[in-house]
Amino acid sequence: MKKLIIAPHIDDEVLGCTSVLDKDAFVYYCGIDESKLPSDPGHRIPIDERVKEVEKVAAFLGFQYKINFETKVNFYVEQELIGALENLINEIKPEYIYLPHFGYNQDHRTVFSAAQVALRPHDKNFFIKKVLVYEAIHDFAWSYDELRVNCFVPLDLDRKIKANALHASQVRGMRSPETLETLARLRGVMNGIDYAEAFKILRWVESHN
Repeated sequence: MKKLIIAPHIDDEVLGCTSVLDKDAFVYYCGIDESKLPSDPGHRIPIDERVKEVEKVAAFLGFQYKINFETKVNFYVEQELIGALENLINEIKPEYIYLPHFGYNQDHRTVFSAAQVALRPHDKNFFIKKVLVYEAIHDFAWSYDELRVNCFVPLDLDRKIKANALHASQVRGMRSPETLETLARLRGVMNGIDYAEAFKILRWVESHN
């Protein structure tokens, strides 16, 4: 796989990385749990139904994936994730890796911190030359540590909205189609195109043939 996307939660890959999700992408979901329906908080979506949502999204966008069933959402431990990420990186050996922004969300902060260790220059680790951070709606709407984006990828907005709808248990007002369009249009305006997703480059090493 050419691209590795690290997703703290199931749906983060669509919210932040739809523009790079294709047959050359591999998504690693750091954990999974039951989910409440926003329209009916008393009704819980079992894990197996959430896995079915992932299957639909992966089939629609064309990427491969792995779910870590051993770690619990909202209870991530950095030390446990470091080894898992190191092993994944050494196995896949991607050219690009995409990390979640380390904003207010506790799971995103833990995953980002663990990835920083897993990506350190070390003779036992595969060295990924292109490391980027992706943004999501909550990063833009409320973040005490602003993500200063400096990389933009054109986005097929209709493809993103359809993929997000396949994560049916996760769709809610904060990440409604209208909200996704607003951010995508803003990032597009910054680059003279209709829609885009934005990233921050943490490391970019060019290779000479």
